[in-house]
Amino acid sequence: MNRDAMVLTKTGLRFAGRMWPCTVGRGGVTATKREGDGGTPTGEHRIAGVLFRPDRIARPNVWATPIRPGDLWSDDASDPAYNTQVKAPYAPSHETLRRADPLYDLVLLTDWNWPDAVPGKGSAIFLHRWRRPGFPTEGCIAFRPDHLRQIAALILPGTRVIVPQGLAR
Repeated sequence: MNRDAMVLTKTGLRFAGRMWPCTVGRGGVTATKREGDGGTPTGEHRIAGVLFRPDRIARPNVWATPIRPGDLWSDDASDPAYNTQVKAPYAPSHETLRRADPLYDLVLLTDWNWPDAVPGKGSAIFLHRWRRPGFPTEGCIAFRPDHLRQIAALILPGTRVIVPQGLAR
């Protein structure tokens, strides 16, 4: 069982000896990621952290960090805190991490355009739960909730997420 790398394929994500069904961004896989394009970027990314809602799910692994009220993610390319976790109140454009729906109850953070974000190159690429099978994301990779929990239990800090160039549109 290889826990060092996840590899995105046309049929899912290969990891830990299994193929996990997933969805990608509405813009497909892209080699030229830009903020707001809905694309999932090609390349080798690393798992940089795990966030979870402690009021909804159990800690998925020992190094996971709770999502608290007021936790946000900056997606404003003109803001110095672009592509980092920030706290409310926060005026620039952002995503709420502690959502009313369960989409971000468990989030695997990648190092896409982080920690030294290039403005406009695209903010966070998360691995998170899908809305439903086949429903695209804004660029993230999404899974069935039970599969995401299993993956989160298996990953290690630095596990690679490989999105091959050959998948790009």
